[in-house]
Amino acid sequence: MWHARTTETNSAGGQTGSPTVLPHPRAKARWYLAVALTVDVLGAGLPTALILRVERQPYAYAGAVVAALSWAGVRALRRRYARRQLGESRGSLPVLHDWLILLGLLAVLRAAADLHHPALLCLAALAPAPVLTLSCSKLTWHHLVAARKEAQVVTRVLVLGEPVAAGDVAEHLAGRTEHPYVVVGVVAIGDGPVRTGAPVAARLGTPMPEAADGDAVLVLAAARELEADVVLVAACPRMAGERLRRLSWGLHDAGTELALAPGLVEFSVKRLETTSAAGMALLRVAPPVRSGVQQGLKSLMDRAGAALGLLALSPLFLAIGAAVRLTSPGPVFYRQVRVGQGRVPFVMWKFRTMFLDADARKAELAQANEHDGLMFKMRRDPRVTRVGRLLRRTSLDELPQLINVLLGSMSLVGPRPPLPEEVARYGDVELRRLSVRPGMTGLWQISGRSDLSWDETVELDLHYVDNWSFTSDVDVMARTFRAVVDGRGAY
Repeated sequence: MWHARTTETNSAGGQTGSPTVLPHPRAKARWYLAVALTVDVLGAGLPTALILRVERQPYAYAGAVVAALSWAGVRALRRRYARRQLGESRGSLPVLHDWLILLGLLAVLRAAADLHHPALLCLAALAPAPVLTLSCSKLTWHHLVAARKEAQVVTRVLVLGEPVAAGDVAEHLAGRTEHPYVVVGVVAIGDGPVRTGAPVAARLGTPMPEAADGDAVLVLAAARELEADVVLVAACPRMAGERLRRLSWGLHDAGTELALAPGLVEFSVKRLETTSAAGMALLRVAPPVRSGVQQGLKSLMDRAGAALGLLALSPLFLAIGAAVRLTSPGPVFYRQVRVGQGRVPFVMWKFRTMFLDADARKAELAQANEHDGLMFKMRRDPRVTRVGRLLRRTSLDELPQLINVLLGSMSLVGPRPPLPEEVARYGDVELRRLSVRPGMTGLWQISGRSDLSWDETVELDLHYVDNWSFTSDVDVMARTFRAVVDGRGAY
């Protein structure tokens, strides 16, 4: 449901008398919970009953009921069925965590009941549960994202703060559609234009803390007028301390939710920790992981995965090599200097996908570059061979990079390895991408690849560099397969 609202602001506030279309909030579809519960219960119960029955194990049906209730119970205790969480995640790691807890719980119950079902058989019976749950999560996630692109199933937000800070928060929220927050208005503190298309519903002065009780009255009036669900306070010196405390009293007494935006952008919640000192609430930001057990696990996974990959894929390497060699003159492999961790150059291996004169022709094609940043990309690059197009579309041309991973110059997961001429034009922000080893795949690979703008590519790489964890690498590799099959942005 939509409705138009006409708002008026003063000369310092921007637009006057312009109609603003505001989405009416709508609850999540009721079938989210019903489908999630049904899939979890049947996904754990039916395979367990079937496998135990076929293998003539005792208590097949009783075991199926216990497995189904335990899986649903673990998910419920982890708040996976809460309204705020339903449909909000399609990641595999939360499901895997829940499943490992289920295995531990059922192992304890099996020992306590003195049962002797074969462990591998039990594992096989429980294996479909996380797969089906993850499929259901992806279904609801895609449905929710599609709804939010139409400004439905949203949380209506009233942003409060100084003009610049409030405008920055509003613009940042408006830049993406996968989250639930839609800014319907701004309450500015002080004079000055607010850089956002949302209406300026009110303006607060700068009173002494003891006179700040009037803030809540004005903010609540604006929230009611705009039907806002949440008042989001942008970090600013004029709304802090006692003044913010009194505002929270007024909002909470009226049943209106209050949220704070501390100004941190692209920080993973895993790095944030709430604490207190001397009665003051603190938000601790953990430093990026650069050493320790997780880095050791990453190195072990890189070397072992590369060695096993090269061994298992050797027949495919021979087939691709023959196709490259027989369809165009030149070597099978293409070696190119790239820049790695700490700005150290290395030679990266790929299957050759271009004709031999490709590098010499790059300058004459510079005007045809379809990328807005430092990278050179063309959808129909005339230098690419017929076999090369297929290899690029399927990302098979990148498989020889397993050699680089085995040698330690690259990782399985990391930022895209840049060319020396690109690095020569980097600023301080882009150079931070080189704080870690580049990877065969990464957030860039699973988020659109060449379809992304330069700023989006840099932002994704920086998010990885600052928020890396071993489990995030596992999640990226799990999502890489789908990105390769989809082929979006690969050219």
